[in-house]
Amino acid sequence: MKWKEVRKIYPNKFVKLQIIEYHMEGNKKYVDDMAIIKVIDDNKEATKELVESGEDIIVYHTGNEEIAIEVKDIRGYRGAI
Repeated sequence: MKWKEVRKIYPNKFVKLQIIEYHMEGNKKYVDDMAIIKVIDDNKEATKELVESGEDIIVYHTGNEEIAIEVKDIRGYRGAI
């Protein structure tokens, strides 16, 4: 499913989704195709679902025009500078 379709079907909602296909531009991951797992109505539940999510599962609000996730390089954070 495409993000444009999700936004049309679930306006102004949080959705938990599985990333099926994405592409990278610089340090940003842009989601191209996804599967909806769950629609979430409140912020508290959305935060809980996000914290419990795995690598390819995210929670995002349909108020955003695109899904762009900043990817950080954490190699230097473990003391290997």
